[in-house]
Amino acid sequence: MRTRCVRELCRSHYPPDVIARWSASPPPPRYAGLIAEGGCVVADDANGQLLGYGILVLQDNEVDALFVAPEQAGKGLGQAVLQQLLALADPQRDVLLSASLNAVAFYQRAGFLDEGEQAYPHPSGITLAARRMRRPAMSARR
Repeated sequence: MRTRCVRELCRSHYPPDVIARWSASPPPPRYAGLIAEGGCVVADDANGQLLGYGILVLQDNEVDALFVAPEQAGKGLGQAVLQQLLALADPQRDVLLSASLNAVAFYQRAGFLDEGEQAYPHPSGITLAARRMRRPAMSARR
């Protein structure tokens, strides 16, 4: 599903050579540990078909990944997964993330602030243009 998301949803903001390398890379090896720590949200349908997932690095209060099946894009599933990730986050600390260029508006709708350009070192060995984003801690939003 991650591969389909990159190929179908990110191609509007990244050149074909970046999409090819990004989508060909396997998921980062650290995901197994992050999932084991409890920082994962999975969305599936009644038949157990994966529709989306998100991963939060609990110790860093950072969203590391959020993907929904391309056919689910724009239907609210991504926001639902994000809200569940935010419920796992420490409410006393800002939540951080590196947003792919196509996802900036998605995160802004959830209260994330765009802090500027970032060169994100992807585990595949490529560097992705991204935006560093921050959602202020609950105490800061009161």
